[in-house]
Amino acid sequence: MQPTSTPPADPATDLPANFPPPVRRITLDRTPTVVAPSAEPVHHTPIDGALERGATRDRMTIDNLTVSYAGSPAVKGVTLPIRDQEVLALIGPSGCGKSTLLRTLNRLTELTPGASYTGLIALDGADVRGLPVTDLRRRVSMVFQQPNPFPMSIFDNVAYAIREQSKRAPGRAALAPRVESALKRAGLWDEVAHDLDRPALRLSGGQQQRLCIARALAVEPEVMLMDEPCSALDPKSTMVIEELIRDLRKSLAVVIVTHNLQQARRVGDHVAFMYLGDLVEYAPAEQLFTEPQAERTREYVSGAFG
Repeated sequence: MQPTSTPPADPATDLPANFPPPVRRITLDRTPTVVAPSAEPVHHTPIDGALERGATRDRMTIDNLTVSYAGSPAVKGVTLPIRDQEVLALIGPSGCGKSTLLRTLNRLTELTPGASYTGLIALDGADVRGLPVTDLRRRVSMVFQQPNPFPMSIFDNVAYAIREQSKRAPGRAALAPRVESALKRAGLWDEVAHDLDRPALRLSGGQQQRLCIARALAVEPEVMLMDEPCSALDPKSTMVIEELIRDLRKSLAVVIVTHNLQQARRVGDHVAFMYLGDLVEYAPAEQLFTEPQAERTREYVSGAFG
């Protein structure tokens, strides 16, 4: 299947005037290739046996994914499920392809010149290449390693994402309940409710990261991608973010990249170990850390390299 052309920056401009706000609606250039939700994907499993299938449904599927930069593969033939109400932790040494895989899930990799991918990434059964990129990135939100609040107030940071997806810019009164809800879900409301007009850049590092999480949650995503969200934070802030991740998994799918093996074990339901672009092992978190099947996994989790 050939990738579709990148849709306009504001897909709402292609919709008739009476079309509802683009919260759950998408505009397709053509009919996408659809993977039936009940069908078992073709697994290219790097360990003995098929990928374990749990009771939860797959929110996203990755099938034989290879991501390349200028023709050089950074991720090689990876197949993984991303399940609703679970945390998938991606671990591995630096340069193994974890962040590349994560960024490809909502097509951020395409922003890098020379980047391309083959294989299938599906969201609720639909190939992500058939979805408007702005809609995809709302449904599959990203939180980066360094907190990146906008140079505006706490309120406007969260409201910005809501305004961007609205056909008509809503006023503060209309936005207030959704801003409050997002800040509560991010565990920040009690700390900032008294001063929502405070500049976001005056918050602590941990508060800024939770504000970025609130901004992502404001558009009600189905999947949350987190790239080393605690690497720049102190231990206390890290503990708060980890508790937040455990809470978020109740309502959406979470994928986190982390170098911290203890963190992966604490927050992950399943863990995928990558090495030099290959998926070496995928298993429930406790099993991967206590009874790894691959020798390279045993060496990595024991600290022999990394």
